[in-house]
Amino acid sequence: MKFISVLSALFVALTLYVLVFERAALKSFATTGDFGSLVSAISSPEFTLTQPPNAEQSEPEDTTDVTLAAMSSGNGAAGTTDSEAQSGLPMKAGTDSAVQSELAPPKNASKTGRNQEPVKVVAQQSEARLVDTAVVLRGRTEAARQVDVMAETSGKVVSVPLRKGRMVTKGQELCKLDPGTRMATLADARARLAEASARVPEARARQDEAQARLDEAKINNNAALKLSQGGYATETRVATTQAGVRAGEAAVQAAKSGLESARAGIQSAEAGVAAVEREIEQLTITAPFDGLLETDTAEFGSLMQANGPAGGHCATIIQLDPLKLVGYVPETEVNKIVIGANAGARLAAGGEAVTGQVTFISRSADVKTRTFRIEIQVPNTDLRLRDGQTAEILIASDGAKAHLLPQSALTLNDEGKLGVRIVDTNSLAQFRAVKLLRDTPKGVLLTGLAQSATVIVIGQEYVIDDVEVAVTLSEIAQ
Repeated sequence: MKFISVLSALFVALTLYVLVFERAALKSFATTGDFGSLVSAISSPEFTLTQPPNAEQSEPEDTTDVTLAAMSSGNGAAGTTDSEAQSGLPMKAGTDSAVQSELAPPKNASKTGRNQEPVKVVAQQSEARLVDTAVVLRGRTEAARQVDVMAETSGKVVSVPLRKGRMVTKGQELCKLDPGTRMATLADARARLAEASARVPEARARQDEAQARLDEAKINNNAALKLSQGGYATETRVATTQAGVRAGEAAVQAAKSGLESARAGIQSAEAGVAAVEREIEQLTITAPFDGLLETDTAEFGSLMQANGPAGGHCATIIQLDPLKLVGYVPETEVNKIVIGANAGARLAAGGEAVTGQVTFISRSADVKTRTFRIEIQVPNTDLRLRDGQTAEILIASDGAKAHLLPQSALTLNDEGKLGVRIVDTNSLAQFRAVKLLRDTPKGVLLTGLAQSATVIVIGQEYVIDDVEVAVTLSEIAQ
């Protein structure tokens, strides 16, 4: 048993030795399967003495020392031996001109380590031109007006319903309600008005009577005062006549108040009559403007309540002529748009094109999107456009100079910025960031380049900044 333990310990020690000190030989054995080279490497005393631990990770100066040690052991100074080549020992610096020339950088290499041989590319000579920088945004069509026609009073519908999709004109009857007892209420209100009107002459007569009595009291008072001055009337008589004057004045004031009350009664009765008449008018619900019925009108026999759960809904009307195009412009482009600017749109469904003018620009941005609402009015006499259709809107703005280039010329740099690669005066490729104005059938309109630029259109993905290129110009009509 002790013998087996000793053999196991020796095997483990040998394995660890090979893994630590003979890693190169072990890798060679794993690659080629040559077991003899592994055994010769392990049993070589010269290799074991001259190769330090972790020889693969030693610095260049340590490698030189190992090589000198191997040479001093009798292998000579005229280059490396076969055993050194097989064992993977590094060669002494300066001993082999062929090795030095192989390690030296190539003569045609640049300082940055890149090959200076020009890369062949295809480029286009482009000139900036003045283009219409339209503001492009996504939007939708919207009815000029949309109203839910509601009942203002309660009652049962007694009219035949109109079906949705029908054109209606302003003032056309949509729903009619049963008047019920409203006609009797109107007659009562008118009777009260007549009664109030009859009270006015009576009140006016009472006022005239009170005024006459006041005048009589004043005459009696004046006579009593004159008689009292001559000693022919007592002070009691004078006081009595003065009291009569004051009573007459009070009677006149009361008569005036009665007359005003009678007149107020007339106004109240007139208001009552007008209220009943207005309620009777509200029994007939009419269209507020020319438009299209979006829903059926209320069914015959249904009960409409102004304050009910349904809200007394009679019908929904929309006005589609003219139609509105609604979009939201980012704050970076809102200053490019003015009221009255020409605008066009292409509908997503069918690709139909429409034109109009900007009629509204919001002064307040949306809190969530930080965009501004704009409205464009377009004619829709034949009602071919519908409410809620998606549209691509273009709004005219001041022109700007841009380059028309093929879309294939666009590329991204290491930072993810959109741009193109140009050729400078030294025939070196350079990246230039650009801004995309819009896409056209002939290419893309870009800003951010000089007035004249040589833009790489083929091969830009195979070069980086400061790489020399061999340009083949491609003339593309702009």
